[in-house]
Amino acid sequence: MIEYEQHLQLPAKYVKTKILEFLSEDIPKGDVTTNSIINTKTIVDAEIQAVEKFIFVGTQIIPHFFSPKCKVNIYKEDGDLIEPKEILGTINGPAHIILTRERVMLNLIQRLCGIATEAKKYSQLARAFDIKILDTRKTTPGLRLFEKHAIAVGGAYNHRLNLSEGFLIKDNHIYSAGSVTSAIKSAIKSNPRLPLEIEVENLDQIQEALKLRVDGFLLDNMPPSKIKKAIAIIRNSSKGGEIFIEASGGINNKNINLYLNTGINAISIGALTHSVKNKDIRLEFIS
Repeated sequence: MIEYEQHLQLPAKYVKTKILEFLSEDIPKGDVTTNSIINTKTIVDAEIQAVEKFIFVGTQIIPHFFSPKCKVNIYKEDGDLIEPKEILGTINGPAHIILTRERVMLNLIQRLCGIATEAKKYSQLARAFDIKILDTRKTTPGLRLFEKHAIAVGGAYNHRLNLSEGFLIKDNHIYSAGSVTSAIKSAIKSNPRLPLEIEVENLDQIQEALKLRVDGFLLDNMPPSKIKKAIAIIRNSSKGGEIFIEASGGINNKNINLYLNTGINAISIGALTHSVKNKDIRLEFIS
């Protein structure tokens, strides 16, 4: 059966490289406001403060935003539940460095905390049914590994990191290939060792795919009653117990309970990354 993991560790080199990219975008020729006003010898203390409740993400990220001239202390761990007015961490160092970098840091951490908070809501609902909540590739270009990390911190699981990790044959692949059978055969021929999942919209497609080697089915936009029928067909097939089954499409926190007792292995939710609301976090200088 296909296994999906949680990417809880971020490579430090990746984080540092990305931060340089983000800062280059924001300060291509220096921070003209800060540089013209703030003495480079001015040292300040700053607090990173929570304004609302959320799941925290940032222990592996925030320290890399500030140069070695700053001392950064993070008081929370990834996955901690944060209450309003809690202090996430402190920064001591040159005012001009903190001022120049604070906004980019906050933009990223606010988004990741929003993602982790949504992931936690869904994963807590699904855990009792032994169902995994999965993310999708509907991530922000350039932020995928950060966002998938936030998903994992929130307790959900990561689907493919990229298009090279495994086959996911979707409706347009089937259309372009001519049929379910043709698409599956071509994929297996090209690389028989990669896991193969196919997105299906009806029971006939399932019956056709089961005649070949399939490691997983993505049941797309099927109501719960139809999902139960699909699962019965899959599980009653040869090696049906080894096939990974996930549902996707239109599933949200208002209707997810209807899908939890259908017998699926996972639910993939694109809204965890493409529709999430950033959490309110601020950085304040303190005396």
